[in-house]
Amino acid sequence: MLDRYAIRLLRPGLTGAARGLARLGVHADQVTLAGFAIGVAAALAIAAQHFALGLALLLASRLCDGLDGALARLSAPTDRGGFLDITLDFLCYASIPLAFAFADPGANALSAAVLLTAFIGTATTFLAFATLAAQRGLKSAAYPSKGFYYLGGLTEASETLICFALMCVFPSWFAHLALGFAALCALTIVARLWAGWKAFAP
Repeated sequence: MLDRYAIRLLRPGLTGAARGLARLGVHADQVTLAGFAIGVAAALAIAAQHFALGLALLLASRLCDGLDGALARLSAPTDRGGFLDITLDFLCYASIPLAFAFADPGANALSAAVLLTAFIGTATTFLAFATLAAQRGLKSAAYPSKGFYYLGGLTEASETLICFALMCVFPSWFAHLALGFAALCALTIVARLWAGWKAFAP
């Protein structure tokens, strides 16, 4: 829901930073892989209950996620880059609830499992829609710069990052935040199922 506004706000700064990285010979795939590695480090920090460090690393990881796309657009985006980007993004997002489960299994494991199940729902509806949209040649008017059909919802990257940040700042609230966000994910799943039902009607 917020991604289109966040992209519009951050794009000038990301493009400028990407130009600097390009002059240094840095490639988009390298930034994607670095962002994933930093995201894994964030999850490990959270699992060890170093929540402030985990949040800082998570923000750095998501900065890389913005930079890799900006770098790719300066040259020619590739299918390999798009594949790496979306796959590693989903793995990074999934690692955070798992990390909170490790940090306090008794308090967090069940709600983390619920949230991860919700993430599976949002990811599968997102990717299934994008696959069939590509087959039909559909384009997203809301996200024209994306390499695939980007179907929005209540729980996009911006909302997920805000939720993760709140979890890191208030780790004792994790269970409540996870279940609340899972409920929002459920609404996103229903909306995407309805959008697919209408868009891919015979």
